[in-house]
Amino acid sequence: MTAMAGMVIIGAGECGGRAALALRDLGYDGPVTLVGDEPHLPYERPPLSKDAMTGEAPAIKAIASDELFAERSIRHIHSVRAVAIDRAAHTVQLSDGSSLAYDKLLLATGSVPRKLPMPGLGGRCVYLRTFNDALAIRAHLNAGKRVAIIGGGFIGLELAASARKLGATVTVIEAQPRILMRGVPAEIAEIIHKAHEAEGVAIRTGQGIAAIADEGKEVGITAGGQRIVADLAVIGIGAVPVTALAAEAGLTIDNGIAVDEHLRTADPDIFAAGDCCSFPLAIYGGRRLRLEAWRNAQEQGALAAKNMLGADEAHAAVPWFWSDQYGLTLQIAGLSDEGKSIVRRDLDDGAFILFHLAEDGRLVAASGIGPGNAVARDIRLAEMLIAKRARPAPEALGSQAVKLKSLLAA
Repeated sequence: MTAMAGMVIIGAGECGGRAALALRDLGYDGPVTLVGDEPHLPYERPPLSKDAMTGEAPAIKAIASDELFAERSIRHIHSVRAVAIDRAAHTVQLSDGSSLAYDKLLLATGSVPRKLPMPGLGGRCVYLRTFNDALAIRAHLNAGKRVAIIGGGFIGLELAASARKLGATVTVIEAQPRILMRGVPAEIAEIIHKAHEAEGVAIRTGQGIAAIADEGKEVGITAGGQRIVADLAVIGIGAVPVTALAAEAGLTIDNGIAVDEHLRTADPDIFAAGDCCSFPLAIYGGRRLRLEAWRNAQEQGALAAKNMLGADEAHAAVPWFWSDQYGLTLQIAGLSDEGKSIVRRDLDDGAFILFHLAEDGRLVAASGIGPGNAVARDIRLAEMLIAKRARPAPEALGSQAVKLKSLLAA
């Protein structure tokens, strides 16, 4: 590699920040440049719907400090966007008119909230993606304020829990028949639903938005034939990968920037990782996935760094998701939609785990819920069983008397 070009990472979020640090951990001593469009240091996004809303002094949870980046000779360019890639010249054009040369390029551009395709949206109709978004929403989450959350997924429900903690009146509107339709079993979703209702959240499922209008001092929403009035409407109907830069450079797009199992795009010198990319996962028969998950961003950032340095290591991590609401923790390892049958294991304190088995008996996912960390250990062991493509006996999975660790050893 030429000493003057080095490694360039576009996207200074969890994935990009971890990749930059990993390059140094792996012994790379050439130039490392991290480019981000936010004014902040790379930071973790899960706290945005939780601590950033309810903490006394909200602050970003930075992945690294300015001092650490300086110590490790990582150049962080903030408040600037990458606007074009010249693959032949190995350069990236930035929005401030400058350009960067690269030997290897990592696209960690992430995702952005899916927009509600309706007229009538104004300043009281907002999305949550950045720390600045969180601060703007937080200003409305006071006692007596009315908040409408459009979308019953993880972000919307975590935000609902935070809003109730601060005393706001909350209504969640979900077009699907139930909350958490994507990837969460109905049995677990029902527990989350009841927890919200017990805390005073009104959840309206099976009701699409017919009309929405920012009326200046409040927002009027028509759903299910009824009108809901709120001081703020937060829209959380999913996310879309940021792919325009890659597409304009002629890279393949397939539900994200398409990469191989090594996170390499169709261009051998350009990699993509995190929310913005789709990749094949061998333990699910090479099924192409795109994951919007905190741990996936961490893992793929580290793996991309390895492979940019020539490791040629395949992505093999089992997908893992989590959410905290009202003292309940939900954890899911694997892909529950791959399962054809479910075995339940009851734990202490009302916690339980659902094991999802494929037709051939292979464990493909485990979904658990309970207070605090009640399911964490068993979900971790299940994750290891999934990675080993184990076929444990259903009766053993369902029996609390049989330790999962013993199944792993077997």
